[in-house]
Amino acid sequence: MVAALILGRGGSVGFPGKNTSMVLGRPMMEYALLAALHTEEIDEIYVSTDSDEIKGIAGKHGVHIIDRPDDLCTKEALHQDAMVHGYHFIKDLGKEIEFVVLMQCNAPFILPEQLKEGIRVLRENEAFDSAATVSKYNMFSPVRARRIGKDGLIHSFVPLEAVCASDKINCDKDSQGDVYFTDGTFIVRPRCLEKIEEGMLPYQWMGQKSYPIRNWAGLDVDFAWQVPQVEAWLRENGFTEDTLPYDGSSHV
Repeated sequence: MVAALILGRGGSVGFPGKNTSMVLGRPMMEYALLAALHTEEIDEIYVSTDSDEIKGIAGKHGVHIIDRPDDLCTKEALHQDAMVHGYHFIKDLGKEIEFVVLMQCNAPFILPEQLKEGIRVLRENEAFDSAATVSKYNMFSPVRARRIGKDGLIHSFVPLEAVCASDKINCDKDSQGDVYFTDGTFIVRPRCLEKIEEGMLPYQWMGQKSYPIRNWAGLDVDFAWQVPQVEAWLRENGFTEDTLPYDGSSHV
């Protein structure tokens, strides 16, 4: 069985109510849910949350609800602990799980064809632990990252010699090659969640060998000012307030 596990809690400090905020006429969380619903390779969908509003939206689509414990709903709780909890909830139902599609209510940048690609690649390559959507953000290269030091001045965030050769360091954002960031969707084998401590930091649920599903402009939304980026991506991929790009029919 391929199970989708969509995670989202009710509390948010930077963007209150972000997971259910309206984007192009739909709650933000609905985009991940709709992508999973339109991927025939996914057999069952679960939403892990403490929010009654999120549960209501999920229930409208007839998917399964996982009541997330309070200790996994705090600002300090690790996302991976909620993933492991959701995985074991599904497993304890007696399900034989092939893959878990990990999605986030605040990461709407995902299409069924991307989910299909990840599942196909993992089925063809047993050595791969996972597949993850990634977007290119060369402007955020580690070479360009800065921190404010104890002296109140600007310093390099990391030792530059640890990133690349000095003759490659300049102000051109593309000079170090393409820089990719995971942007919210992961397809993982059960072994990644069973032995999460063996995975690569900081996203240990990815295991050690992860295939990139190329995306663009993707991210997990944490601030209201990011919503125009969501809308731009959605419109570019055929979404409107009245229609979805999956079958051309009208949906809300």
